[in-house]
Amino acid sequence: MRFIVMVKANEDTEAGVMPTEAELTAMGKFNEELVKSGILLAGEGLHPSSKGARIRFSGGQRTVIDGPFTEAKELIAGFWLLQVGSKEEIIEWMKRAPMGDDAELEIRQVFEADDFGAELTPELREAEERLRAQAAEQHKG
Repeated sequence: MRFIVMVKANEDTEAGVMPTEAELTAMGKFNEELVKSGILLAGEGLHPSSKGARIRFSGGQRTVIDGPFTEAKELIAGFWLLQVGSKEEIIEWMKRAPMGDDAELEIRQVFEADDFGAELTPELREAEERLRAQAAEQHKG
């Protein structure tokens, strides 16, 4: 099962306050544990919403809204993408994350092909697998 763990933004992350050396060291050690365990697929911090944009879709209209966005607690400051055996396992891992006192994590399971049932026909499944393979090939380092 894949899960995305979203680090909720706060006033500091939205103001662009960078982590201290101690915080970066602690996070690096935690991420190293995730890598050694074999569950880390990706993980990154995000720039503040002032450097971002949103696109609102309404009918045929596309409206671009430049950041910053209000309500920092509803924004994302970073993420991990992890593959584990259960929701309980991801919760146990994330309870150990070196987060500050004003931190909140949101954990959401990522859809897998089997979650879509019969609507994901064999042809659509094959096309999806082909696209994933192409994307992986393009990003080989």
